[in-house]
Amino acid sequence: MSLAVLASRALVGLQAPEVCVEVHLANGLPAFTLVGLPDVEVREARDRVRAALQTGQFEFPQRRITVNLAPADLPKEGGCFDLPIALGILAASGQIPADKLDHYEFAGELSLTGELRPVRGALALARQAAERGHILILPAANAPEAALVNGVTILPAASLLAVVAHLCGHTVIEPYAGAPLVQAPDYPDLADVKGQSQARRALEVAASGQHSLLFYGPPGTGKSMLAQRLPGLLPPMGDAEALESAAVQSVEGSFRPERWRQRPMRAPHHSASAAALVGGGSTPRPGEISLAHHGVLFLDELPEFDRRVLEALREPLETGHITISRAGRRAEFPSRFQLICAMNPCPCGYHGHPDGRCRCTPDQIARYRGKLSGPLLDRIDLLLEVPTLPVADLQGAPAGESSAAVRARVARSRAIQHARQGKPNALLAGAEIDQWCQPDENGVKLLRTAIERLRLSARGYHRILKVARTIADMSEAEVIQAAHVAEAIQSRRGLTAFI
Repeated sequence: MSLAVLASRALVGLQAPEVCVEVHLANGLPAFTLVGLPDVEVREARDRVRAALQTGQFEFPQRRITVNLAPADLPKEGGCFDLPIALGILAASGQIPADKLDHYEFAGELSLTGELRPVRGALALARQAAERGHILILPAANAPEAALVNGVTILPAASLLAVVAHLCGHTVIEPYAGAPLVQAPDYPDLADVKGQSQARRALEVAASGQHSLLFYGPPGTGKSMLAQRLPGLLPPMGDAEALESAAVQSVEGSFRPERWRQRPMRAPHHSASAAALVGGGSTPRPGEISLAHHGVLFLDELPEFDRRVLEALREPLETGHITISRAGRRAEFPSRFQLICAMNPCPCGYHGHPDGRCRCTPDQIARYRGKLSGPLLDRIDLLLEVPTLPVADLQGAPAGESSAAVRARVARSRAIQHARQGKPNALLAGAEIDQWCQPDENGVKLLRTAIERLRLSARGYHRILKVARTIADMSEAEVIQAAHVAEAIQSRRGLTAFI
C-alpha cells in the first residue's frame, strides 16, 4: 500500500485540534516533502525521521515521499509529529500493517536513535483524545501527566521500535496504570511572620473573597513574606481547577506531575515585558498571568514595571481571560488569577519611616507613585500600609497563627459564598452585587459619606461592597453591617494617596 493515514493533534492555545497525517509514496526521484503549513520544527522532522528509521534497521523508501498534515490552514508546530510521520512511512511501505493504525492517536518527538522524547501539551492531547474515545500513544515521560485526565487510555512508549512491536502484535504495550502523585502542597507558613496584625487580616480577607491586594511600606517590613504566603491560605484546588491550571502549564512546557493540585505562585521580575506577562510570540504562548491561573500573581516593586506592561493587566483582571491575536493566528488563554502587589512609598523607600531618613522631594514621590495609573489602582480591592515594627515587637512577638488555621476559616467563608452565589465575592458583577451585597441602613449611610469624601468611582463603590460582603461572610453574618462597611472603606482609603 502506498498510502497511510494516521491521527495526531496540534496545539492551538489550550485546544488540541485533530490533525490527519497522510503519507503517500510515489514513483520518481527520491524526495521527502512536508506540506500542511508546518513550521521549522516540523520541517526538521524529515531528518529526524530518516535517521531514526535507519538506526532502527527499517528500510527508508527511496521513492517520492509526500506527507500532508491536514487541515492545511492549521499551523503545525513542535516535534510531536515525528512519531506519526515515521509510522506513516512504515505503513505506506508495507513494513507494518496499515489497518492497525485505526483508533490510535500518536504524538512524540524522535531522537536519531529512535528513542521518544517528551512533548509539550500532553494534557491537552489527552483531554481531546478522551473526548474522541481514542487510545493515545505517546512518550513514556509524558504518561504521568497525561494520566491525570480521566477516561483516556494511555500507552507509554520508550521508542519507535516499541510502538512498531505493539502494532505488529509482537510485544504489547500495557496501558499506563500508574497512580497520579498525591502529595500535600508545600507552602510557606504564615506563622513565620511576626506582628503585622493588620496586614495578616487583609491577607485573610483577600484569600476569603479572592480579592486583589496591594501592600506598601518601607523595605524589610515583611511585604514579600506576606505575599508569598497567600497561596497557602487559599482552599485546596478541586479537580476542575487543578486540571485547568495544569493544562496551561503543560502547553507552556513547565508542568510537573508532582505539583498536581498545588496553586501556582508566579512572581515575574520587574524587567518583564508585556509579552512575558500576558503572553504572545509569533506562535501565541501563555504568559505569567495565564500560568498563574487559579493561583497567585505577585508583582514586587510594582512601580518599577513598565507602565505599558501594567496597563495590559487591566482587561484580564476584569474578564479572567486573555486573547492573543497575531497575523493568521489567534489564541485564548484563561487568566483567573489573584493579584497581590508590593511597593515602597517613595523612590528611596523610607517615606514615613520613624527615623525620618527619607530625603525624597514631593515631586519625586508624586512621579514615583504616578507610574501607577488610576484605572489600574481602581481595580485593586485592598490597599494596606505595612509599617516598620519596633525592635521590641520583633524580638518579643510570639509566632502568629499558622496557615492551616487561617486556611480553615477561609475555606468556611468560601463555602458560604459558593452556597449563596456559586462563586467568590470578587467575581460578582452587575445585578449580583445588587442582590447579594446590600448593607443595612447604617451601612448605607456610612457608604454614602465615604463616596462623597473619597470621591469613589462606580467601580470603587462596587469593590467596597464586595469586600464588605466578604468581611460579613468571615463573621458569618447574613446582612452586611456598618462595621463591615467601615473595615472595607478603611482598606481602600490608602488609594486616595496614589490617585
